[in-house]
Amino acid sequence: MNKPRVLIVDDEPQILRFLEPALKAGEFEVVTAMTGAEAVKLAATKAPDIILLDLGLPDKDGKDVIREIRSWSQIPIIVLSARDREVEKIESLDLGANDYINKPFGIGELLARMRANLRNHKSDLVPASVYQSRGIIIDVVKHTITRDGKLLHLTPKEFELLLLMIKNVDRVLTHKTILKIVWGPAHELDVQYLRVMIGQIRQKIEIDASDPKILLTEVGVGYRFCGDTGS
Repeated sequence: MNKPRVLIVDDEPQILRFLEPALKAGEFEVVTAMTGAEAVKLAATKAPDIILLDLGLPDKDGKDVIREIRSWSQIPIIVLSARDREVEKIESLDLGANDYINKPFGIGELLARMRANLRNHKSDLVPASVYQSRGIIIDVVKHTITRDGKLLHLTPKEFELLLLMIKNVDRVLTHKTILKIVWGPAHELDVQYLRVMIGQIRQKIEIDASDPKILLTEVGVGYRFCGDTGS
């Protein structure tokens, strides 16, 4: 069985020295790049299964790399960055990054996020009529949602929102992305609509809506549907 190939894009040699052996031990084949231009070239020629991308590159901003790659590929991209401003996370995710991890980070968390994104990408290649996680089953054809065998009654908009979240399990979706898909481009700034509906859905799917374990808030950024193995 072929090992999944990861492209690490970072201009700090110490980060590469840390990540390369750790990911090889985690059963990944590793390719590295230290510039944005090299990253785009290797993404096209080496066919990586997933990309780990630093935003602070010497020749161009990492967000430009995301934009270029997303013009022709849906390879999962996880941003690794010391930039802690929420706007950086939001811009990266809106451009098409699949996840965002702040430096410093633990290798265990990184590997878990990588595996989750690889699973999600693989499942995206085959359209599904049923999505399930955390005891929740959404049947797209029958237009039903159950949790632990119990039928849940959601409004059409609630159904659409929850389906979007479970399709992107373990991936952060920004407020703007969710609003654009569920309500349309004219409502990209209507975050209050989203907050209200998230609260309504939590009342129906969470054991304790005041302490959610499934539909999680990424403060200032958006929301994440937490899958069976956690975030």
